Amino acid sequence: MDAKETLDREFLEIRSRILDVASAMDRIQRADGDVADDPRMQKLNEAIRIAMSSDGHRAEKVQLLFSREYDEHWKEQFSLPSAT
Repeated sequence: MDAKETLDREFLEIRSRILDVASAMDRIQRADGDVADDPRMQKLNEAIRIAMSSDGHRAEKVQLLFSREYDEHWKEQFSLPSAT
């Protein structure tokens, strides 16, 4: 598929998802209190900035933004038994 065909196929779904994000951001803004300094809001704002960029690796960058660094001792942190 070329870019136009892909846009034709994806447009309504993308539009719906953007509307969902905008609605959630509006609800947060209208609610009592201030979350501007909350690290989660900072990550959401950064994710939106990444999505708006022209970089071809947006999905990867957003995924990494919300991911933990790999820790080879993660099983111990969650008290999981080691494989034997």
